[in-house]
Amino acid sequence: MTPTTTFIANADHYENVIERIENVKKTLWIGTADIKDLYIADGRRSKPLLSVLSDLVSRNVAIRLIHAKEPGPAFRTDFDKHSNLIDGMERMLCPRVHFKMIIFDFKAAYIGSANLTGAGLDMKGENTRNFESGILTTEPELVEAACKQFDEVWMGKWCKACRRREFCGEPID
Repeated sequence: MTPTTTFIANADHYENVIERIENVKKTLWIGTADIKDLYIADGRRSKPLLSVLSDLVSRNVAIRLIHAKEPGPAFRTDFDKHSNLIDGMERMLCPRVHFKMIIFDFKAAYIGSANLTGAGLDMKGENTRNFESGILTTEPELVEAACKQFDEVWMGKWCKACRRREFCGEPID
């Protein structure tokens, strides 16, 4: 298959990024500054994104999530409904993370401005959603660069010299 890079704007985030999550086969890495109780379409109803992640964990998909701050109570309530996420999804809190990226099976990557929130990923009304943009790419060099940045944060490359350590729950030394 020929590598592609597609510009994603506003409402296109939902169809081109969020719907892709459900089709991951082995590995899903998510990096976001903010994560909230994002709901996605499920026929005529909606369901929490966390239920999709729970289904992926049940299919033995390895999930890593890096986010900058603890999510609010609605997210935590939804999280607690999916007990397999506690041990089945690796999470890391890093107060310096501001990138927004989703890496799908190391074959495709979304790199852009949208946080993992309803306003960021088009699950809000037309007049309340954010203006967002990014790219969805299967270009090997771009996917590899996104994976490298994510992995360096995950492995704590900058933890020792970080000047925000007092805000970090578990700095890696």
